[in-house]
Amino acid sequence: MKPDLLVFLGRRVLVRVDRPLGSVHPRYPNIVYPINYGELPGTVSGDGHPIDADLLGWPEPVQEVRGTVIAVIVRRGDKEDRRVVARPGTGWTDEEIINATRFQERYFQTALAR
Repeated sequence: MKPDLLVFLGRRVLVRVDRPLGSVHPRYPNIVYPINYGELPGTVSGDGHPIDADLLGWPEPVQEVRGTVIAVIVRRGDKEDRRVVARPGTGWTDEEIINATRFQERYFQTALAR
């Protein structure tokens, strides 16, 4: 059972980055991260690991940042969904979020919850 990640919407959170912008996915070398990606320390997702987060608005690789959860990418048939965290002072349309995360979400059936 997946936790309800919608409770994070609008909250400011800390994200620890484990795949910075420009890094290559450890198991899939054809996936290069065009955005920073990380996890929320101290949480547990449906897969038993910390909750995942895609970071939007940081144009350089980062290690740890605070931002606001602006959306949740819900994956059908998967144990974990992803939070979308935006840099303070930036705004993102649904289309911009979908385009920014397509590099990985194209492999899943997803819906964007806001």
